[in-house]
Amino acid sequence: DLMSRMVNDSDMFERLISHAIPDTLVNVLSLIGVSIMLLRMNTTLMLLTLIPVPFIILAMRGYAKIVRPAFVARQQKLGELNATLADNLSGIREIKAFTHEEHESSRIAIYISNYRDSLLRALRLMATFNSVTEFASSLGTIIIVYFGGRLAFGGALQIEDLVAFFMYLEMFYGPVRALTGAWEQIQEALAGAKRVGELLQEPPEVTDKPDAITLPQPVRGDIVLDNVSFSYARSEPVLEGISLTIPAGTVTALVGPTGVGKTTLASLIPRFYDVTGGAITLDGHDLRDIQLQSLRAQVSIVLQDVFLFHGTVRDNILFGRANASEEEMIAAARIANAEEFIERLPQDYDTLIGERGVKLSGGQKQRLSIARAVLKDAPIHILAEATSSADTATEVLIQQALDRLIRGRTTIIIVHRLSTIRNADKIVVLEGRQIAEQGTHAELMARDGIYHRLNEVQNRLEVKQGLMA
Repeated sequence: DLMSRMVNDSDMFERLISHAIPDTLVNVLSLIGVSIMLLRMNTTLMLLTLIPVPFIILAMRGYAKIVRPAFVARQQKLGELNATLADNLSGIREIKAFTHEEHESSRIAIYISNYRDSLLRALRLMATFNSVTEFASSLGTIIIVYFGGRLAFGGALQIEDLVAFFMYLEMFYGPVRALTGAWEQIQEALAGAKRVGELLQEPPEVTDKPDAITLPQPVRGDIVLDNVSFSYARSEPVLEGISLTIPAGTVTALVGPTGVGKTTLASLIPRFYDVTGGAITLDGHDLRDIQLQSLRAQVSIVLQDVFLFHGTVRDNILFGRANASEEEMIAAARIANAEEFIERLPQDYDTLIGERGVKLSGGQKQRLSIARAVLKDAPIHILAEATSSADTATEVLIQQALDRLIRGRTTIIIVHRLSTIRNADKIVVLEGRQIAEQGTHAELMARDGIYHRLNEVQNRLEVKQGLMA
C-alpha cells in the first residue's frame, strides 16, 4: 500500500502538471478572448450565452464532492491489490508448499474485482458529469438559436452578424467543455494528493532535536542504561527499570525466554525506538541528544533474518561502506569467511543474488551480512541469533567470522543457544520485563538461578538430540 501511494498516487501529479494546468491556462485565456469578442458583437446574446455557465459551475462543485471520494476509493482498492500481489510474489514458495495456488488465485481475483468495481463507479460518475456539461452547452446553443433568430427576424440583428456569433459561440463552449475535462484530471490528482498527503503528514516516531550533537569518529563505546522503561504505542510496558552498564570493548549477551524484550532492548541502542522512561547514554551523551545519522554510523547490526538487496554480491557488501576500495571489500569478505563461496559463484563478486539473496543459502547470506558489517567498521555491534539457522560446519565458519568482527568492539549479543556465549564478559538474563540477574557464565552458574536452569534444560535437550541422531 505504501508503494502504491508513492508510485500510483504520486503519478496523478504528472497528469495535473503536464496536462490539467496547461490546458486550464490555455482555455481560460481563450475563453476570455472569445467572451470579449462576443460582448462586442452583441451584449444581449452574450448574456444569454452565459445562462448555462452557473449550471456547469454547480455541476463541477458537485463533481468534486461526489467523484473525488470515488477516485480515492479507487486508489485504495488499487493499493490493496498491489499489497496482495506483493505478498503472493514474495511468498510464492509457501503458496506452492501448502498447495494454495487456487485459494490465492481466488483471493487475487476478489481484489481485482473490487478494484474493477471502484474504477467503473468512478468512470460512471465521470460519464454522468460529462453528459451534464454537454447538455448545458447544447442548451446554450439552443437559447442563442431561439433568441438570436427572433432578433434577426425582428431586424434588431443582421443575419451575417448572427452567423458570425454562432461561429464564435462554438469557440466559447469549446474551452468550457475542455475546462470540465481538466477539472476531471484535477479531481484525480487531488484524490492521489490526499493519500500521498496522509503519508507525508505521518510524524516520524524518532526525530532529531534542533540542537542534536554530532559524535566524534569513532566513539569509545561506553553504553549505560539508567532505569530504562519502554512500551510500544498503546500497549503494556515491554521493559521496566532496566539499569545496565556496558563498558567499551566488552561483549554483553542478552538471554531469557522468548518475548521478554531482548530484541527491543537492543533496538533502543540505535534509536529505532526512543525510551519511554529513563535514559541511555553513549560515552556520556544521552542518545536523544545525538543526531540519528551520527549515532547509527557507530552501530553495525547482524540479524538472524538477513536482508540482502536485489543486486550483486559486490553491491551488498559495499552497502556497508559505499566508498570502500576493491581491496577493502575483498578483505571484508575474507574476514567474514565469505571469500571461498563467492569465488565459486559464476561471476564471483559481480554475481546477481536475486531478491533478498534468494540464490544463496542461509549460511552464505549470513556471511555476506557479516562482511557488510566488517566493511562498515563500526565500534558498536549488535548480533541477534546470527548462527541459529546454520548447520554445524557453517556455524563454525560464521562463529569464526563473528569473533573477528567483534574483537575490541562493544558488542551486544542476543542468543537462545547459551553454549555460544560462555566467554562473554557479561551475561544479562531478562525475565518479566526486568533484569533478573547478570554476571559472567561462572558467576551465574554458581548462583543456581534462572541462567543455571536454562543451561540445564538446554544441556538435556542437546544430549537427547545426540542420542536420537
